[in-house]
Amino acid sequence: MSESMAVRCPDCGREHQYAAPAYPCACGTPVAPRLNRRAAAVSVTHRTWDEDWVTVRCGSCGRAGQWPHPELGCSCGTLLRVPVAGALRPLSEDGSETGEPPSNPRATFRPATIRTAHDAVIAVALYLRWLGYRDIRRADQRQPNGIGLAARGVLTQVDPSVSPASLRDVECLWLTAMAESTDCVYFSLAGYTNDARDRADGLGVSLFVLDLTGTPQPVNGAATELAATGSGA
Repeated sequence: MSESMAVRCPDCGREHQYAAPAYPCACGTPVAPRLNRRAAAVSVTHRTWDEDWVTVRCGSCGRAGQWPHPELGCSCGTLLRVPVAGALRPLSEDGSETGEPPSNPRATFRPATIRTAHDAVIAVALYLRWLGYRDIRRADQRQPNGIGLAARGVLTQVDPSVSPASLRDVECLWLTAMAESTDCVYFSLAGYTNDARDRADGLGVSLFVLDLTGTPQPVNGAATELAATGSGA
């Protein structure tokens, strides 16, 4: 486990013990945000991309990137944003701190549970980071369905709807990626129609299905290859 600290809800006064979750860096080292014990938690009343993510650095390889900002749900219904000090500390497999890099360059992916559309975006961003993509951010171009993410060398569509992604959805993503001379990957909670899968195979679009544990499963050959080899970045 990472370090824990007492977090008090500003709305009801309840106190909770909180430990920030650890996520795998692209180098394979589990890392967790260092919590700021001197600052108070704040209520989340609305979301913005900048506030939902915190820029931190891995203590093993030195990579800096954006990670989900630690949050805690109080029993009174308030969602709390837990303050962080802004640095990542590497953790060993048993949770103790270590400064040594792992022997395996790609550790097992650790998913984030999906309960909301926002959770789906976080799960995909973590998976892209695990694949080796850098500079993950909101995409400039909007797609017909879902939320777009962009990283160095890839454009991604996250579709949290209850309907399977259609042929048009896949083609729109591919056309946008072609205009930006980049690869593209589609993540869907509800899967894909048959013609969407056929079209993706012809265009070389990687298709993944998200389950509620936050673990992407490849559903075509391009996605299987990507999951096996990573981004190559």
